[in-house]
Formats: sequence, structure tokens, C-alpha cells
Amino acid sequence: MSQEPGRFRSPRIALEAVRTRLVMAGAFVGALIALGLSVAFSWTDDASGGSGTGPGGGKLSPAAEEAFKSPAGSCLNWKQKDAADVHIVPCGEAHLFEVTSVEDIGGQFPKGAPTPDIPAWERIAQEHCPANAKTYLGKPLDPYGKFTVNILRPTAAQWSAGDRQLRCGLQWTGPGGALQTLTGSAKEQQQSLVWEPGTCLALAGKTFGDPIDCAREHSYEIIAKLDLKTKFPDSYPSQDDQKTWLDTECTKAAADYTGGADLGDKKLILTWDTRETESWDAGSTLVNCKVAAKLEDGSGLAAVTGSVKGGPQGDAPPESSAASPTPTSGG
Repeated sequence: MSQEPGRFRSPRIALEAVRTRLVMAGAFVGALIALGLSVAFSWTDDASGGSGTGPGGGKLSPAAEEAFKSPAGSCLNWKQKDAADVHIVPCGEAHLFEVTSVEDIGGQFPKGAPTPDIPAWERIAQEHCPANAKTYLGKPLDPYGKFTVNILRPTAAQWSAGDRQLRCGLQWTGPGGALQTLTGSAKEQQQSLVWEPGTCLALAGKTFGDPIDCAREHSYEIIAKLDLKTKFPDSYPSQDDQKTWLDTECTKAAADYTGGADLGDKKLILTWDTRETESWDAGSTLVNCKVAAKLEDGSGLAAVTGSVKGGPQGDAPPESSAASPTPTSGG
């Protein structure tokens, strides 16, 4: 049996932490407004739109101009921190944003109208994007899934010229705030918030952050990805039924992944995700099994260094500092 299985914070709390975080790396620097954010990035220092025409106030490149006119179904990617190199890519390639609909708000904001402030952009996004994301996906948007809704708005220069088109889209923001790479159209994949086995998540205060090298201090190490549908093909399983099945299956997976290591001897616990009914209705049935160390007072996660994986890469046992106090910032 697993040792003290459980989650250290609910998916609902985790989702709110992501959506209220003020640091989203590479988030189009002002063109994107993430739902729930109280501060948005700007092409310039002016959060209401600024006077610049593109990243850093410079003219948009032809590729970026094309991205700002992309139709629904387009996938966009960029590598530079200010997203100056944003461009359209095939959705089968790595990307950071998928356009779900193109909305014209000229009826609300005729030519000459001032640029909406951040709260106004958030209201506009709430009015236009979630329902259209459901239409685009052909199924509900999983409120606890990996996709979050965002908008690509006109730059300040485009707005001044009368451009009132915005692009609703989907992206994946990690628990630490960094955008995660997507591959394949969102329409063709599960929305389950899962990571590939072998992924380690950073320690953020007493909880978890974005993926990090397992050789560094981390919180969770993902050891397996399971599909609840293999056990419950017909209807949503209760949380208790999920936990009973995952207790057995994650224990098996841990033995395979670690080469039969005694997690208790390593001061580690085995834990897993469960799915809410809203996620199940959206088709999200995948879950992660994962290992971690917890603080002695049970208040959260402790730092672990090194992978627990068996074999040549896992010969050195992970070190946990469960007895040491953990910073409370972040997470």
C-alpha cells in the first residue's frame, strides 16, 4: 500500500494560483491578457496600451503582423522574452498559443475610442472567449485542466488605426507561471493537467512550481501517467473509488519506476491526482502518480534532490530535507 497518499492543495486552489500570478514568461508582453490576472504585460511600460507599435515599441515584423491577423485554428510560437519573434507554426509543432476565435469589438469601441484598461480587457475576454473555446473544442473547457483562456489584443498602433479585432486562444501556464509548450491542436488532445513520467516540479514555498531538472531541489517527481477510463469506462467514478484504484495502480507504478525502492526508507510518500466531475465531462481522464517528501509538521512539501528512478540514472538515492523549514514565499 502507498504511504500517506493525498494532495497538498486542491486543483481548484492550484488553478486560482496560476490565474492570479503576475509573472507569465513570454506572454506576448502586453498583447495577451490572461483571464483572472490583475496586471497585464504591455508592449511598453504603459499597461493601458502604451504608445509603442510592437515589442519594445518597435515596428512589428512581417511574421508578427501575420500572427496578429491569424484565423481561428492557427498556432503561434515565439522564443524571445518579449515575443518579438512571434510567428504562425503548424499546430503539430511546438507552440505557446492556439487561436480559438476572432472577435470584433468595434460595436463597443468605435474608432477614436480610448484603449480599454486592464479590467475592461478582462471583462471583454470573459464575454467573448470561454463560450467560443467550448465551441472550438467541441466539448466543455475543463476548469481544472491544462488550458487557460487568453486574448491577443491589438497593439497600441493597431488600436489607434481602428483595428478592433481580438483573438481568443488557449495556452498552458504552469503552476509556477511559465508558459508550457503544446504540441498538436487542443481539439485533438485531452485537457488533463498531467506531466510526462520523469518530470520533476520545482519547490515553490511549501508547494510546487514549474518543471525543473530532477538534480535540483524539487517537490514532486512524476512516476506514471494513468487513464481512469481503463478502470471506469462507463461513468464518472467517485473520488473514493478513484483513490482506491489509484492506491493499487500507483503503488505498482512506483515499484516499476523505482526498481522496487522502499519509499518510506527514503522519507518519500506516494501520491496522485484525482479528477472532478467537470473535468470528466470535458473528457479529462488522465492522472499522474508522483512521489514527494512532506514537512514534518504536515504543512506542505519539503525539498527533494535527485531522481528516485531505478537503474543507472537513479542509483544515487534522492535526498529530502523534510526536517528543514521551507521558505513560505511563492506557490
